[in-house]
Amino acid sequence: MMPMQLCRTKIVATAGPATDGLEHQLIQAGVSVFRVNFSHGEASEHRQRVTAIRAAAIDAKHHVAVLGDLQGPKIRIGQFANGAIELTTGASFTIDAAVAEKAGSDTQVGTTYQHLGADCQAGDLLVIGDGLIELAVTGVSQGRVDCRVITGGTLSGGKGINKRGGGLSAAALTPKDEADIKLAAELDVDYLAVSFPRSGADLEYARQLANAAQLRCHIVAKIERAETVATDESLDELIRAADAVMIARGDLGIEIGYPALMGVQKRITQRARALNRPVITATQMMESMIENPSPTRAEVLDVANAVLDGTDAIMLSGETAVGAHPVKVIEAVVSVMQGAEATAAKTHIERRNQPLEAIDHAIALGVMSVARRLERVTAIVCFTSSGNTPRLMSRYLGPIPIYAMLEETKTLAWVALYRGVQPVFLNPEVRDYEAMNQAAIQWLEAQQAVTSGDRVIISKGDLREVRQSGGTNTLKVIEID
Repeated sequence: MMPMQLCRTKIVATAGPATDGLEHQLIQAGVSVFRVNFSHGEASEHRQRVTAIRAAAIDAKHHVAVLGDLQGPKIRIGQFANGAIELTTGASFTIDAAVAEKAGSDTQVGTTYQHLGADCQAGDLLVIGDGLIELAVTGVSQGRVDCRVITGGTLSGGKGINKRGGGLSAAALTPKDEADIKLAAELDVDYLAVSFPRSGADLEYARQLANAAQLRCHIVAKIERAETVATDESLDELIRAADAVMIARGDLGIEIGYPALMGVQKRITQRARALNRPVITATQMMESMIENPSPTRAEVLDVANAVLDGTDAIMLSGETAVGAHPVKVIEAVVSVMQGAEATAAKTHIERRNQPLEAIDHAIALGVMSVARRLERVTAIVCFTSSGNTPRLMSRYLGPIPIYAMLEETKTLAWVALYRGVQPVFLNPEVRDYEAMNQAAIQWLEAQQAVTSGDRVIISKGDLREVRQSGGTNTLKVIEID
């Protein structure tokens, strides 16, 4: 018997040393997607972890997805000869690609990005690390970027460089990413996240590389460049080109400035939902729990706010990958999400004026509308092959659980990310619709999800179209007797 989901909003947990051996516990606690971060670890470690995750999912009788996260361009400073320096506000400091890798001093340092000088001009603001060090560019000459320290502090080597307002032209996909896509194909990941995409063209190139590697996956756009959120057109282009989006608040916050971050986060969530794309909210959701057994009040409100906005999933990074309490983190997030969802159910967004893309979109809207207005509806069953109809249903926030019943393993994994949707394996030998309806009701009764007098809404397509994407064309209401 498959365990019932604890809440409608999903959890993406980053796999790492701290999760090794705890995969089954994490799934039971509420994880729906495991993230494999190609920025850290060896290929052999990723193979072992993905194998363990899938074995644990089978043991737990739960369908989970694996998300491979590409590193993308890492624009960093070089190393310092003495390990670290102290930058004083008002002092002069230079970043120069000509400086040797480990020859940094208290006046200059090298960089891994050879084109930094070409992308900068006097007046630009460079931010290093997690936004703690700020440098104002005073001049550029032959690749040498001269700066004045605006915000000083201790600076160690290897820290990332961002330009406030965006504009660094590094390609989204590096040779390492191209190699990691081949590894992702070997691991058969379900989602592939592209770091620092500048446009839909970057996502299309990633999709081409995945196809060439015979990787069947959904592409996730990590939104973290300032230029991608500068206009509605640039944001919508990126969302439309992706199968899902991730609000990568770390680098995005550095590039646009923290005061603007919350408004932009809400805007991305709203546009992703309007364009029918799942959205993941990421970065420092429960950061203090890397060390502590309980979250701060600010973290609780941060997670709850994302849930109320309509995010499909909350992503945890170091909290699970290297943290001291990975299972407790999941339990804490589930508790917060349950509380937020109790409020979100009262603030359902109808989206009456949302244009309909196709017949299955109309059926999805019809199902959710009937579910809200018809008394005693306690479950929605969606027979699907592509997962498109339950994805569209999940865009209409509501408290009634959606059960996506299908036979295809890859689609079961994709559906695991969608808010409010639980993937359920459907025996491929069941092809008669009366038998399918009966099997669905029996499954719901076994899960104690329905009882006598309850109503279940079922969506489906003609049998001849059951394997076709967009074939859903029927809505049926069954009363449990």
